[in-house]
Amino acid sequence: MTERTLSKSPLAKRPLAKRVRIVGAACAIGALMSGCVSTVAGPGGQYATPIGNAPVTANPTPYSTALYCLSDYARRYNLPSPRIAVGRISDYTGSVSSDGGRQITQGASLMAYSALAKAGARMVERYDTSISELELRYANNKLIGDEGAAAGGAPDSNNYRRILAGQVPGSDFYLVGGVTEVNFNIRSAGVDIGQGEVDSARPGSALIQGKVFVMNVAIDLRLVQTTSMEVVDVISYQKQIIGREISAGVFDFLDGNVFDISAGTGGMEPVQLAVRSLIERGTLEMMANLYGAPGPQICLDAAHDPLGSVGPTGGYYPAYANTDSNNGQTRADPNRWHAGRDGDVRRSSRY
Repeated sequence: MTERTLSKSPLAKRPLAKRVRIVGAACAIGALMSGCVSTVAGPGGQYATPIGNAPVTANPTPYSTALYCLSDYARRYNLPSPRIAVGRISDYTGSVSSDGGRQITQGASLMAYSALAKAGARMVERYDTSISELELRYANNKLIGDEGAAAGGAPDSNNYRRILAGQVPGSDFYLVGGVTEVNFNIRSAGVDIGQGEVDSARPGSALIQGKVFVMNVAIDLRLVQTTSMEVVDVISYQKQIIGREISAGVFDFLDGNVFDISAGTGGMEPVQLAVRSLIERGTLEMMANLYGAPGPQICLDAAHDPLGSVGPTGGYYPAYANTDSNNGQTRADPNRWHAGRDGDVRRSSRY
């Protein structure tokens, strides 16, 4: 930039001290940005360190406590759980967001698995059987060997996996259904309050806005007896979801300077968590029917078992006889296994 051009620029018309401050502020911002992101990978092989260190937590709904309370009730009175499979619980609303993705989760079937596990149900896999079917086909062709090998590490041709009649347990019931409704803007309300100066010599304005809106989502579930294909239970539920937004702003001229200040807050109840709540409530009612549980009063029983294998993260059947020492009771602890929160992991780290 030549001296003549610089002399005509708006920056050159300012006093020298103010120009120095502006240039210094620009350099400081540039240095700050370069400190956050580098064009050269650091010693750890990254251009930037990801922000955030929130631990993994359980993902319960208001009905999760009742689900594992129901599981404890069934175990306490030795109530056998039938084998239950989960089929397709699809999104039948067809709603699409503005960015092209689905508005409603496509994983409602997986939520049903978690809900049934919390209720202590015995489950058999029917939703994704691709691995089992592949291994069954390999075993049928004697391509899968179990334990042991011949001398020299070669496969033992006589040690292949056997296919036994009746080795796969069947289901007694299966759960299917779908998300059938999503209704946007059932009811909405808002208020705008603005203020401005009448005197043009003192321009300025202020604005406060508030908005509230309500939508809902609904599901229909059915429990089918596998052998007879008779529908033995049907549940239909809906849940309303609320969202709100509040914002305020001020615009003014003071001593030749322009000030535009605004702030706001907003939030919306998670839509997918609402779907999970619907799934858990429906599962709770169906399992209570299968167990013969009279109602929520079963949770007040003094014999409630605090050492059960069910909690807000789901449930499990122990693969080994190690329930007195396994990690079943620590799954819901947000500090467990976290390198920044669990002292045992932190002390053992070598990086």
